[in-house]
Amino acid sequence: MPNDLSNRPTLPAEIARRRTFAIISHPDAGKTTLTEKFLLYGGAIQLAGQVRAKGEARRTRSDFMKMEQERGISVSASAMSFDYQEWRFNLVDTPGHSDFSEDTYRTLTAVDAAIMVIDGAKGVESQTRKLFEVCRLRDLPILTFCNKMDRESRDTFDIIDEIQQNLAIDVTPASWPIGMGRDFIGCYDILNDRLELMDRADRNRVAESIRIDGMDDPKLAEHVPPHLLEQLRDELEMARELLPPFDHKSFLEGHLTPIWFGSAINSFGVKELMQGIGKYGPPPQPQKAAERQILPEEEKVTGFVFKVQANMDPKHRDRVAFVRLASGHFQRGQKLFHVRSKKAMTVANPVLFLASDRELAEEGWAGDIIGIPNHGQLRIGDALTEGESLRFTGIPSFAPELLRTARAGDPMKAKHLEKALMQFAEEGAAKVFKPAIGSGFIVGVVGALQFDVLASRIESEYSLPVRFEASQFTSARWVTGPKTDVERFVAANKGHIAYDNDGDIVYLTRLQWDIDRIERDFPTLRLAATKEMHS
Repeated sequence: MPNDLSNRPTLPAEIARRRTFAIISHPDAGKTTLTEKFLLYGGAIQLAGQVRAKGEARRTRSDFMKMEQERGISVSASAMSFDYQEWRFNLVDTPGHSDFSEDTYRTLTAVDAAIMVIDGAKGVESQTRKLFEVCRLRDLPILTFCNKMDRESRDTFDIIDEIQQNLAIDVTPASWPIGMGRDFIGCYDILNDRLELMDRADRNRVAESIRIDGMDDPKLAEHVPPHLLEQLRDELEMARELLPPFDHKSFLEGHLTPIWFGSAINSFGVKELMQGIGKYGPPPQPQKAAERQILPEEEKVTGFVFKVQANMDPKHRDRVAFVRLASGHFQRGQKLFHVRSKKAMTVANPVLFLASDRELAEEGWAGDIIGIPNHGQLRIGDALTEGESLRFTGIPSFAPELLRTARAGDPMKAKHLEKALMQFAEEGAAKVFKPAIGSGFIVGVVGALQFDVLASRIESEYSLPVRFEASQFTSARWVTGPKTDVERFVAANKGHIAYDNDGDIVYLTRLQWDIDRIERDFPTLRLAATKEMHS
């Protein structure tokens, strides 16, 4: 996605002030705490204490499914909008657990930038690397936040070096830590020439910035102990020699990441990071469709569904389709054309998510994420326009890595189970395959934890006990090719054929040998491990 803004017209002010981004991290690096502090500064929630209350209330506003509260992981990506200074932030929460990589992947198709959170003691971890690769595929600008500096952490140069080596991206320090662990007193803000000190007494108070005039300013000695000041001056001198300066163009192209150091739990470094996103982060970017590129400043409204979440509100048994607006100025009550079904739909009750509260969205601009409650009409990849037939590209669906057979605990309720599974398939929570021969369904997921999540949701939302049993199949491939060859292939491999929830043909395999055999016997067919989801 080229970020060449030079020859594009200026964006309308409302669009230009929007920053739509996701936070990615390894589990436990502190993403939830950082999200919470963002909401706190954005005025979306009051004191963080009310979010982290004891016992029953101990959960973050962005993790609102019961299962997540029990497991302490974000299973469902939700979007939160709030104002901070002159900007409008749309923060899209990514599931933090490795088993939810597909949902995360799709979430990253809806944002213009990402914040990568790493733990100062652990550096770059496996999950971070996976997510980072997705960002690279999309050339997303990345801001890095090195968290937990108030605990024992690694040497600053080591951390930077590891990011550069592991992730093949240039790193430029936006701030530099002063001391670490128990000695950590704050940071020198390189981009703004300010001293930022941490208030250890009150986790929710942010100490005032101290303006200074370069590293020789005598004011530094009033606030920084002599041994730490000497170390800071030495390290900064080295950093300036060894590391590239901040280059806005290189950052927007995804080649350079600015890194801030801080401690989210102590509210430290968060404000500087937020200002960094506001000041340097990209405004809403053009989006790709099969037919053409869609520019955010176009007058007509377009958008695409990147996530569907069912039963967000158990009282209403609704499904909410999360839509990234790609262009225009949307107004509540507007009629939009649903490209896949070729039908017009009136968007009467669109919602905006402000922490855990939803409110009706009276309007939305390109870059915003709005929720559209519906009864299953909207699916992942669907396009909404003012009449133009567009297909947004780049929203992937992956072949599941684990397959199991689903059976209803009560055989009389098999029909109900089918309905529940189809809903989860449309939501993108799992792949559901109906074998051409025999009964039951084969459910495929990317990570084993998803079976537990599905079983618990089917039980709580449909009052259906369900069993997931071992399946003889280990993977699935979508089959495409000339019609007659596909028909011949299906007839010859009945026991391996199933249909997904869109009715597309899927070949279920046991061994790599199955795939090799088909490639040999049916050279005109294509067996794909991913399927583009679009209308």
